[in-house]
Amino acid sequence: MKLKHIFLAPVLVLALAAPAQAEKLSLNALSQYFNAMKTAKGAFTQINDDGTIATGTIYIKRPGKIRFEYNPPEETLVLASANTLAIFDPKTNQGPESYPLGKTPLSIILARTVDLSSANMVTGHSYDGTATVITAQDPAHPEYGNIELKFTSNPVELRQWVINNDSGSSTTMVLGALTKGGSLPNNLFDIAANTEKRNGR
Repeated sequence: MKLKHIFLAPVLVLALAAPAQAEKLSLNALSQYFNAMKTAKGAFTQINDDGTIATGTIYIKRPGKIRFEYNPPEETLVLASANTLAIFDPKTNQGPESYPLGKTPLSIILARTVDLSSANMVTGHSYDGTATVITAQDPAHPEYGNIELKFTSNPVELRQWVINNDSGSSTTMVLGALTKGGSLPNNLFDIAANTEKRNGR
């Protein structure tokens, strides 16, 4: 699985369904959803461009922290903290591949304050018949890529995202019900601590 392509450098914007204005959630409501989220945990199913599927658990601690813990046989670990995204390869005992978090689309939803109404951040905003779909990018650095987010309403919930890379392939992350609130320890997201743990030190 080419995990670096899952999180980095998506540049292709999906064509979205024709909007149904009365049904769309507002950008303000979606921004408030993220800003009210301090911690969250839930199951995910990842569908790769080649049709392979992986499952696991996602942990979110805003701002700036996320953990994708993949189930066997994959056993990959992806962490974001301290402005860094780290991808741990289960096939090696070497340190993780690391990238600046700010150069990935995940930085948009992990920001301390999410404001989707910022100029040029949202490049698509529609309703597909069941959910509100937005495509968002860092307006200062559109070359860093974009992320398509799908939300249902009553209550507002993030259900999936799609990241599309520069080669035209895409990866879909389908989220189960997120349990919000509660305490998540910082060491869950600590890249150095998890490096030592995976290396058996």
